[in-house]
Amino acid sequence: MTLTQKVPVSFEDTATAFASKSDLDLKKMHLLFAAMNSNMLVNTGTFFIKTALRFRLPVKTPIKYTLFEQFCGGETIADCEGAIQSLASYNIKTILDYSVEGEKTEQSFDATAREIIATIERAKGDPNIPFSVFKVTGIAASEVLEKVQRRTHMTDPEIASYELARRRVDAICKKAYENKVRIFIDGEESWIQDTIDKLAYAMMEKYNKEQAIVYNTYQMYRKASLENLKKAFHYAAMNNYYLGAKLVRGAYMEKERDEAAKRGLPDPIQPDKESTDRDFDSSLVFCMNEKQRISICAGSHNEQSNYYLTVLMEKHGITPQDPRVYFAQLYGMSDHISYNLAQAGYNVAKYVPYGPIEAVMPYLFRRAEENTSISGQSSREYKLIQKELRRRKKAQAGR
Repeated sequence: MTLTQKVPVSFEDTATAFASKSDLDLKKMHLLFAAMNSNMLVNTGTFFIKTALRFRLPVKTPIKYTLFEQFCGGETIADCEGAIQSLASYNIKTILDYSVEGEKTEQSFDATAREIIATIERAKGDPNIPFSVFKVTGIAASEVLEKVQRRTHMTDPEIASYELARRRVDAICKKAYENKVRIFIDGEESWIQDTIDKLAYAMMEKYNKEQAIVYNTYQMYRKASLENLKKAFHYAAMNNYYLGAKLVRGAYMEKERDEAAKRGLPDPIQPDKESTDRDFDSSLVFCMNEKQRISICAGSHNEQSNYYLTVLMEKHGITPQDPRVYFAQLYGMSDHISYNLAQAGYNVAKYVPYGPIEAVMPYLFRRAEENTSISGQSSREYKLIQKELRRRKKAQAGR
């Protein structure tokens, strides 16, 4: 894709990107991302932290003031208030994301559902928190979701477990509808995604009659996702409700490929990054063309796709503040995208994960892995921090 039209935002402006960070903050980030820029340090550190947590060694404090502080808002909703207000002061909204993973019991699923509903109650009436979010696997057993998708025999307890999961999904979406808080249903692995899709569309049909409240997620690194998006739109049009679509590239590529190989199934993942990029940008075009019925959130850390969406909005006469279009990035990452888009007046939100430190470690490990060097090159975040430190040093020297 070649951009031929000037767009009113620049992602090269590190002064804007890091305006919320003091010199001390930035130097601390520089050290953290320098460590994450080493594959060896990340692998060794991950092993050490996992071992230390297993044996209950005192590592929570160093984790809290490094990885956790960079990528999470706190351990509770109340802890996230500082992040919410800081982001709001730069015209960036918050998506409270309870990032606890690996729960297995019906009691823990109930507790997670209550916490998700608490994020909706916190967001009610607050323009700084336009969305809540949840993973269906946070409130349902993956094994049961997979059996539903495969249409294999289910025991009575499994049938009961799925019914409980369906009720939790409905309770969350109903609460979002009643409080006018939009809710994202996150994308997951292909062997349970069809089940999640059906739950999402049932909720949309129920709660998206007036506007898009419930959003499903489309992971464009999967070959089928663009077509699935188009089918979802046509189903919404036929059944007279609005489609909420969160567009992402995806998060489970290696896992998906390995699992497909183990099962002797076709690889569901795009053959290369260019195919993923093509389908992501094509999904933006499709959603803009069908903007009367689709509301979207572009969840992307890719500069080109974010630029492209601003161009499409201008082409379609959509103002930066139109509530049907949002941009989103993860807290602690891609500030050069988030802060520059927000300064240009676009709707921008940050996913702000929270939860007990031990429970969010899987999330933090993924963030560390994402920021390691690739083919000997420094990670993007590391290079941007270096650029801003040099800019500040030069500015101070010129005074």
